[in-house]
Amino acid sequence: MADFRKESDLIGELNVPVDALYGVQSLRGFNNFKISGVPMNAYPNFIKGFAITKHGAAIANHAQGKLTDEQFKAMVQACEEMKEGKLDEYFLSDMIQGGAGTTVNMNANEVIANRALQLMGHKPGEYKYCSPNDHSNASQSTNDAYPTGFHFGLYLESEKLIKAINDCAASLEKKAEEFKNIVKMGRTQLQDGVPMTLGQSFGAFATMLRKAAKDVERVRENLLEVNMGATAIGTGICAEPGYSELCIKALREITGWNVTLAENLIEATPDTSALVGLSSELKRTALRAIKICNDLRLMGSGPRCGLAEVHLPEMQPGSSIMPGKVNPVIPEVMNQLCYKVIGNDTAVMLASENAQLELNVMEPVAVYCLFESINLLTNGFNTLRTLCIDGIEADAENCKNFIAKAIGTVTALNPYIGYKNSTRIAKIAKKTGKGVYEIALENGVLTKEQLDTIFAPENMIKPVNLPIKADQDKIMETLEAILAKL
Repeated sequence: MADFRKESDLIGELNVPVDALYGVQSLRGFNNFKISGVPMNAYPNFIKGFAITKHGAAIANHAQGKLTDEQFKAMVQACEEMKEGKLDEYFLSDMIQGGAGTTVNMNANEVIANRALQLMGHKPGEYKYCSPNDHSNASQSTNDAYPTGFHFGLYLESEKLIKAINDCAASLEKKAEEFKNIVKMGRTQLQDGVPMTLGQSFGAFATMLRKAAKDVERVRENLLEVNMGATAIGTGICAEPGYSELCIKALREITGWNVTLAENLIEATPDTSALVGLSSELKRTALRAIKICNDLRLMGSGPRCGLAEVHLPEMQPGSSIMPGKVNPVIPEVMNQLCYKVIGNDTAVMLASENAQLELNVMEPVAVYCLFESINLLTNGFNTLRTLCIDGIEADAENCKNFIAKAIGTVTALNPYIGYKNSTRIAKIAKKTGKGVYEIALENGVLTKEQLDTIFAPENMIKPVNLPIKADQDKIMETLEAILAKL
């Protein structure tokens, strides 16, 4: 038994590894909740969010005389070590658990108290000198410390996602510039539409992601409203007057963030709307990414019998039976992780829906889903950028060939010969297999100079006002005569 120390709680006694910085309540949670297989320390920012929370609480408690100078100094150092990731090995709480996060909160309380004890010259478990409940958790409950901790953790975690989205957008912007002079067919409903440039397609993708980054940044700010001082249900029992204000002031100074105290702590304690808002925005981001990846897969389809407007980087052999086949594996994996994010959003919604009376005990699964979704999207965007987008090459010749034989270019004639005459040319093209330009030229619909002006790439990809006039009645007679012979 020399390798263990004995600790007790409401339920009884347990043997805790002698040098472990967690304690009996953490250990009970570790034993009870072998659920996801994903411990809290899989997300270091979760631990850092708790360290910030407990640091702010310690400052407020010290100011109100609940901590001695020695306890305060040691606890603050323990919090700093938590922020730096030095104590991550002791945070083994499963991300999915019962108890509304009590295991996670006590895990943090016990680690801080035991590390503080070491710094004060005592052994872990000698809680008369620094207690997880009386000192680490002073003026707090799981029901305010836990949500504040994961709010801060998610705020930190989402920062890397925003960077990953913007980095991906920057790569798309480079491709937009690279492809700005390559004209291709735009399509609607998977049918030929009107011309555009390949650069415009990639520019639209980039704009989509810039907007996504801004939207995530916007909802992320809601995480900075916290309920510290609410304690158990929002009434502030066990906290002294002024504690909330002292704690919020300390948190703002520690982080430099615009941390605010919720207007009504009873309302805020069971409320998870900030999580719902963040999850919803992650889902929107996933849907945007799916659209981009689906388009890349279509534009890169082939290489001989598809669109093949672009060539995606070849990452690995694509078949165990079909020699030479290469698949768009990076857009495929991005789509799949996005489906998981969408599923996680449903779980967050259901967890939020189960707020009952003064508490929402289902927060842990929502928190797990959000950390997972942010991590998946971050990794996904970084992978999409480095292994796909950066290496995309345009097939300018194939794009040009599509334009040459596309019936959709006839739309450019609408302002000059009218919709019905343009339709007649489209019918002739379908029946003869000839190109729109060829039909219009050989039948004198317009002069070569006029057609060259209309079909100039720069005039088909943006609004223009060309001084071209045509005799629509005469054109109709000519085209009707041709159709009658077909």
